[in-house]
Amino acid sequence: MHNHTHVVLHINLDEAKSLSDEEVLLRWHKLHKGMVCCRQFLDEKERVKLSQAELDTVMRVVEIYRNRLCDVSWFMRLLNEYIARKANKEDECTGRFWEGRFKSQALLDDAALYACMAYVDLNPVRAGISNQPEKSAFTSIRSRVLASRQKKKLPALLPFKDKKTEYGSSVLNCTLSDYLALLHSTVKSKNAATCRGIEELYAKIEVFNTNVGSWHCMSFDIDGRFGTKVSADIAQRKLAVL
Repeated sequence: MHNHTHVVLHINLDEAKSLSDEEVLLRWHKLHKGMVCCRQFLDEKERVKLSQAELDTVMRVVEIYRNRLCDVSWFMRLLNEYIARKANKEDECTGRFWEGRFKSQALLDDAALYACMAYVDLNPVRAGISNQPEKSAFTSIRSRVLASRQKKKLPALLPFKDKKTEYGSSVLNCTLSDYLALLHSTVKSKNAATCRGIEELYAKIEVFNTNVGSWHCMSFDIDGRFGTKVSADIAQRKLAVL
């Protein structure tokens, strides 16, 4: 959006733990220069020149970097810094770019995950900037649809499952076509003058063990109605007290 951004993150702790020391350093050095001894460690000829004390320092630093590579706060810190630097350069100015610290919400079940994804991808539609999610600029759903048509992969995004992949920690348990249909049903159910749109949405979200009211609460107002945790049960409790 023109004044804020939303990101749905998946933290893969198992992958972070499985990375070798060299892989951790290589990833971190794509972001920062790092310590001299760490750069020497990555050079086989220079590594043998390191003292035991320097090697011990490298090992301690590697674990610090490993934790940072799967830390939401560090991810947002680096992302926001990159955007701020780029914007200030374009505007030929200096100073603070973002108004405040980011807000983080834990998605506790599949209903919350897909509702949050829908909330993000439907942002331009809700704002009246676009009338179709797959045509909304700067959204993952538009990137996914274009990549699918061109038969390309998007390594930066967690893939949806298809006929060739099984559901796992590195694949979303939904096909792209089903997710796109879910987005359209969500919009239609909110705008429909009859109950037909509601019935269509219910058929789509039944697999998440939630109802239309909870789904609307999460997919249209997850940012305003929830605190640090989001789930179908929490949404239902919020609706019960209204």
